[in-house]
Amino acid sequence: MEVVYEDNHIIIVNKRSGEIVQGDKTGDKPLAETVKDYIKVKYHKPGNVFLGVVHRLDRPVSGLVLFARTSKALTRLNDLFRTGDIHKTYWAIVKNTPVQPEGTLENWIVRNEKQNKSYAHDHDVPGAKRALLSYRIIGKTDRYTLLEIHLMTGRHHQIRCQLAHMGCPIRGDLKYGAPRSNPDGGISLMAKQIDFVHPVTKERIAIKAPTPSDALWRALAPE
Repeated sequence: MEVVYEDNHIIIVNKRSGEIVQGDKTGDKPLAETVKDYIKVKYHKPGNVFLGVVHRLDRPVSGLVLFARTSKALTRLNDLFRTGDIHKTYWAIVKNTPVQPEGTLENWIVRNEKQNKSYAHDHDVPGAKRALLSYRIIGKTDRYTLLEIHLMTGRHHQIRCQLAHMGCPIRGDLKYGAPRSNPDGGISLMAKQIDFVHPVTKERIAIKAPTPSDALWRALAPE
């Protein structure tokens, strides 16, 4: 487990693709429990360790996950997410290059619970929720394009679904039209950066995840 920031109130971890943030029907150990174990050992905590899950990332997605270490921080972070005052930046390696180097995607997304998949439409349809994101190209090779993405809504599989609908499926994302899987079974989508005002100290926090070490990420990354 890679901790990228911690204090008495919050902890930010760089999640690997394939990890789940909270427990699910698979029974696999979630990241939240691994973080609890880390806190218990490092700070010699007796009994149960409090850890609040503020948000999640899809299992095949990597990158920054923010947890609350106190109930006060959890309440305030939940409020910040609700008001849109926590800003997350995503990077995605996609097949094909968008027609425009930057833009805003607006779709209406319908979630299919049985398939655990979402479908994007260009107009409102029954049961749909409006989905909005912005993107810009920040890197290119002959075969792949690196996009920087900002979400303005938080829908199920939103980035994966909208980019695929645009004709640019994320590398490795078989569910949304990628031609082949990635060697690690994940997809080339990561939560790269998180910016917010600390819920207790009121300092501005801006944390970046390290770029994955594989050759394609390194070839595309601007840093």
